[in-house]
Amino acid sequence: MEVTGFIIMFLIGLIGSFFSGLLGIGGAIINYPLLLYVPELFHAGSFTAKEVSSISMFQVFFSSLAGMLAFRKQSKTEKPLMHMGLITNMGISILIGSLGGSVSSRYLPSDTINIVYGVLAVIAVILMLIPNRGSREEVTLDSVTFNPITASVAALLVGIVSGIVGAGGSFILIPIMLTLLQIPTRVTVASSLAIVFISAIGGVSGKLIGGGIPFLPTLFTVIGSVLGAPFGTQVSRHLNVKYLRIGLAVLIAVTAIKIWWGIFSS
Repeated sequence: MEVTGFIIMFLIGLIGSFFSGLLGIGGAIINYPLLLYVPELFHAGSFTAKEVSSISMFQVFFSSLAGMLAFRKQSKTEKPLMHMGLITNMGISILIGSLGGSVSSRYLPSDTINIVYGVLAVIAVILMLIPNRGSREEVTLDSVTFNPITASVAALLVGIVSGIVGAGGSFILIPIMLTLLQIPTRVTVASSLAIVFISAIGGVSGKLIGGGIPFLPTLFTVIGSVLGAPFGTQVSRHLNVKYLRIGLAVLIAVTAIKIWWGIFSS
């Protein structure tokens, strides 16, 4: 890969991590198709679905870490938004699931990985369209309640499938938190970054066990990720919750259309 390719990888990481901080996602929902199509479009190399899965997982790890630290820093001077009980409950389950899914992905064909990603994206769009209580602006952490069994099972399943495609799982985790668990949007956005980071720990461990990671492309994507997430986090604090939700739904919908188009046209 030449210099142009490394610049493209850097920009992909930057764009994905900006949305990570802005919408509380790990960035994989947009980075997966970008990594799959953009480098080849600019004749800067191409990656298999397995390689994309590995790069994406490392990007999710560092971008979610950067976004989570930015949220924690802001919480020192503003009202806390991370729900530690929710993070602990879902974090343990998603860690187990992500590790298992990530290790198993090395044995799956690329078409299967793409299909899993496409299914997840469609499910996420449907969940985002279901009315819920997530639009409440003002909320205290003490008033937030959830079903721990539902949260744990959902996180485990999300971890398995997200580990396969190299995602932290937030693009499906956030709709679940908003609709099934009925967690307020701002608490969901902040807490999901921590949960996704825990998921990424399992996912990265699985990718390291499986091997086959393109080092330099991953490195430049990660550098872009670290720079973009804090900026997205800053912007998110000044946007209305309604627009955060709409932005997330549009982002997932566009990605779902693109990935399924690639599956059916191949």
